[in-house]
Amino acid sequence: MITEGKWIYPEAYEIDPAMRYPASYLRRRFTLDQKTEATLSITCHGLYVAFINGKRVGNHVLEPGPGNYPKRLEYQKTDVSALLQAGENTILIILGDGWFRGCTGIDGCRNLFGNRLALLCTLEDLHGNVLLQSDEAWEASQSGPIRADDLEQGETYDALMEEISDWHPVLIGEEDKSVLVQADECRISEHERFPGKLIMTPNGERVLDFSQNLAGYVRFSVNAEAGGKIVLWHGETLDENGNFTQANYDPGDRNREGGIPQKIVYTCKEGLNEYAPSFSIFGFRYAKVETDIPLESASFEAVSVYSDMEEAGYFECSDEDVNQLFRNAVWSMKSNFCGIPTDCPTRERAGWTGDAGVFVDTGMFLMDCEKVYRKWLREVALGQSAEGVVPNIAPPNNLSGFITRLIKGSAGWGDAAVIVPMALYRVYGDKAILEENYPMMKAWVGFLIRRARKSKLKNRFRKNPYRDYLMDTGFHFGEWCEPDVDSTAAMKENLTKGVPELATAYFYRSAALLSEAAGILGKTDEKERYAEVAENAKNAWRYWTLKDGKIESKRQADYVRALAFGLLDGEEKQTNAAILNGLVKENGYHLNTGFLSTPYICQVLADYGYVDSAYRLLLQKTCPSWLYAVGKGATTIWENWDAVREDGTVYSSLNHYSYGAVCRFLFSGICGIRYENGEITIAPQPDPQLRFAKARWKSPVGIIQSEWRYENGKPVFTVSIPAGKEAKVILPDGRNFMVRGEKTKR
Repeated sequence: MITEGKWIYPEAYEIDPAMRYPASYLRRRFTLDQKTEATLSITCHGLYVAFINGKRVGNHVLEPGPGNYPKRLEYQKTDVSALLQAGENTILIILGDGWFRGCTGIDGCRNLFGNRLALLCTLEDLHGNVLLQSDEAWEASQSGPIRADDLEQGETYDALMEEISDWHPVLIGEEDKSVLVQADECRISEHERFPGKLIMTPNGERVLDFSQNLAGYVRFSVNAEAGGKIVLWHGETLDENGNFTQANYDPGDRNREGGIPQKIVYTCKEGLNEYAPSFSIFGFRYAKVETDIPLESASFEAVSVYSDMEEAGYFECSDEDVNQLFRNAVWSMKSNFCGIPTDCPTRERAGWTGDAGVFVDTGMFLMDCEKVYRKWLREVALGQSAEGVVPNIAPPNNLSGFITRLIKGSAGWGDAAVIVPMALYRVYGDKAILEENYPMMKAWVGFLIRRARKSKLKNRFRKNPYRDYLMDTGFHFGEWCEPDVDSTAAMKENLTKGVPELATAYFYRSAALLSEAAGILGKTDEKERYAEVAENAKNAWRYWTLKDGKIESKRQADYVRALAFGLLDGEEKQTNAAILNGLVKENGYHLNTGFLSTPYICQVLADYGYVDSAYRLLLQKTCPSWLYAVGKGATTIWENWDAVREDGTVYSSLNHYSYGAVCRFLFSGICGIRYENGEITIAPQPDPQLRFAKARWKSPVGIIQSEWRYENGKPVFTVSIPAGKEAKVILPDGRNFMVRGEKTKR
């Protein structure tokens, strides 16, 4: 067991929190009587890379990964039998700062979980006999080639220092072992690789173009003389003049600790130099090269790095821009699923609850992401307060500030604690997902119940008979990133006015989902209790929002949310869907929804008979729209609709997955693949604006395929479902029938 080992500190000196330190190298020699089958269990405070007899242990990177280190720390267990030999062996482990004490988050704070790196490991044979453990017998050095490392800032490597001779004893640490848990098989690895094309920009700089925006790092090889230097700066795009830029990494001050750099500084040894960073990862498509070394024989490739997830979905249609939009969404998901779902791989890298909540339904179509989401949910639960408040970011990656101190329990963000587990359960069908998360879900809804009843603004709504269920207070992000709204100003205004129409809608949704979860888990009394809470919240929303059965709003988001969440009854649904369609049409078939509602708008329009409008919205090429970015050459999803403006200037992240949530509509709307609680429905919604569309999804019960194409002006449908499974097929003209997947005869 890993707990057989002792925590050891490689830095045998007093740590100054204001200082940056080189990576630590730890070494231990040991002898085996014979070649042995064994496993190595290892974790650390920081990040580690391990070698046995000069060969790397495993093929994973950035371990033990992100997490709330003081509360939950994963260790990895790897079979190292092939690396061991009879006689003398040497194990070498390198520790870097990582998420533990490196710069993290938009604030660039450092030493978030501590300032002293530590190692814990155990080598044991298949019978459980300890062959080696971390203890006093190890030695350490800070005189190795990695002179500085940081996940965001980058890495400084001096190949002239690869031969280490300066070793010193380690110190024994007293760190908590009760927080240790073994990591599952969904670890972080290198994946696709893209060769770099060297270009010369108008201002005379040499820049590598890897053709794909991604999260990862550059691996290079170059022949050079000793002492030659290569500096790589990473960026997502070229500016309006075609020159390298990092302007869209802002907010970020180059003069503060967590500033923009994201660079590699490499000092060459004589001859062949081969390198990839050990403890840094960047979001980039381009890399500016600063060097005097001839590069004619050098090779550079971008290596994508993300959690081990299998691609689950495939989509293709007659519009190549939509196909590119789909690929962009896949790449933004890959770029941001590094241990946990994060918002972007550049400036923040934060596990925002809101992002995870709006994307989960789409994410399950694109990748087999169950394990990543379940790991992240454990981090969310660890960050939940005693009052039930769900953190905006999990695990924490910044110190207490505006985001964590003032914005507590934001509607649509905190609700991810209920939304995500239920979404995972409906697709993967594992009750353990709900059992693991039910206490967190219940605590969150309990907080909402108390918040609604303690409102300081109730005098404004005293006539509302359901006022104790109206969520009219609290500091919320709101719809966020609506294209014609100043989100920051709106958020500040919410502090005094509240957002009852939005917050109460999410109160209803969370309570209704919790009631459903309680029923699945056999908690009948709680199912009824939360169903009543949900009904009261729905009535409170209706009293506040509706007039003669109509929503009083000019914002698309208010209609989308009401229809998607089921807040409307009877004829109200079609009435308000018609108003929504009118608003979309008046806006020239452009979006004005924000972060929370955009994922649902196309599906809502199509489900209420406005298929033509849903397609027009999807296929819109001018800003704000999904295909505007495609027209600008995007290979990932942008944070803002106009992140690259018409004049080519860039101002925000080019790799946020959230708006890629529209891809759920490609599967469940256009091709009609719907799967919930073990039941398959195929209900395609074709439109002549596309000549054909086809989707394939590797579901938990097998591969589901749906395709249609227009022949002689009419759609022709092809459906395939897994052998032995049944599916209900619903055609646009209302016909429906059951089909059964046939088993292959042998």
